[in-house]
Amino acid sequence: MDVAGERIERLHDLARAAAADGDADRARYYVRLARRVAERNRLTLPLAFRRFTCDRCDAYLRPGTNARVRLRDGHVVVTCDCGAHARYPYED
Repeated sequence: MDVAGERIERLHDLARAAAADGDADRARYYVRLARRVAERNRLTLPLAFRRFTCDRCDAYLRPGTNARVRLRDGHVVVTCDCGAHARYPYED
């Protein structure tokens, strides 16, 4: 993995830790920084990072705290506190 990929992974860990500590603003800062690093280096964000961040408000999503997770027919619906929905397929 190159330097940018390692930095994105580190920012993901920092965002998770900040969200766990209840510091939503710092977690949002880390998410925005990681997205900017990925854009500048033309990298795709890791799947775990994409699934746990809101595309609209850049919040790091923690189910039960600032995100609601529901299972529907063949997909998972994640709703952020800002009202944004994300849908991901799954198989039984």
